[in-house]
Amino acid sequence: MTISMLMCRLRQPIINIPCSGKRLNVRQIEKEKVVVVMGATGAGKSRLSIDLAKCFPSEIINSDKIQVYQGLDIVTNKIPKEDQRGVHHHLLGTINPDTDFTPTDFIDTSSSAIETITRAQKLPIIVGGSNSYLEALIDDDDYNFRSRYDFICLWVDVAMPVLQSYVAERVDDMFRNGMVDELRPFYSPNGDYSRGIRRAIGVPEFDEYFRREEFVDEETKQRLLEDAIKEIKLNTWKLAMKQLRKIHRLRNVKRWEIHRLDATPVFRRRGEEANEAWKKVVAEPSAMVVARFLYDSKNNHNVVSGLRLLPPSENVMAAATC
Repeated sequence: MTISMLMCRLRQPIINIPCSGKRLNVRQIEKEKVVVVMGATGAGKSRLSIDLAKCFPSEIINSDKIQVYQGLDIVTNKIPKEDQRGVHHHLLGTINPDTDFTPTDFIDTSSSAIETITRAQKLPIIVGGSNSYLEALIDDDDYNFRSRYDFICLWVDVAMPVLQSYVAERVDDMFRNGMVDELRPFYSPNGDYSRGIRRAIGVPEFDEYFRREEFVDEETKQRLLEDAIKEIKLNTWKLAMKQLRKIHRLRNVKRWEIHRLDATPVFRRRGEEANEAWKKVVAEPSAMVVARFLYDSKNNHNVVSGLRLLPPSENVMAAATC
């Protein structure tokens, strides 16, 4: 079944209304919907979040603890403006790079964004690799996220050897796109790499290069450059493994319901073949899962016509099959 056919079937959700003579107070039982997109660095989380946002009226909340800061767009792999396709992003490059943005700060800011998005009759999509932020938001006892929202998690997964190769290629692309010049203003002889954006992979790795580049010959300078790039690749890979372990813990120990999407076939192809694979194994299955989450009567036994999220329009259905 195509996504558009499914959306047509779900255009008018089934509503179960008690047969008693009492008026049902919908506001007491209705929960807003939230979608969470997770995965290791480089797996395609941002791409999927944009695809979903073009299928459903949505806004995106960034949950990457480094991408929240202003600056270092290449080094932190922020999604470029042109790739955002007009979708509004919250907490993406908005925080002072010299401050510490804590999990508590994320809870406060993201919860405010969720409320703003739902008031606008749109779907909040939270996306990022910092699972500690997600865990803080969803399982925080004081905020009581679970009592206020129904949420669903989509995990974009890629076989580790395949992802490792891609991550290395991406670092090389970052270098060709100006990574060194972008990093240079963030170097300081007394730099603190434990605060703010200077925790980003790339900043501490280039410390020795910037510290010595003016005092060594070209051969040594080239070796320092290659060592820094090699260290970035290694530390990015370590980050991906750490993120993956946290996802397994959330799924297997904390028993979060997480829908896994295997994007490995996408990374084994190039060009249009890769795009077709992405649509087939990631984008369309994800849209189907989210559509069922939003409109299926099994998940929406409390949904009424006053639901703030807009029903799918003809444009939304067209976007789902593009």
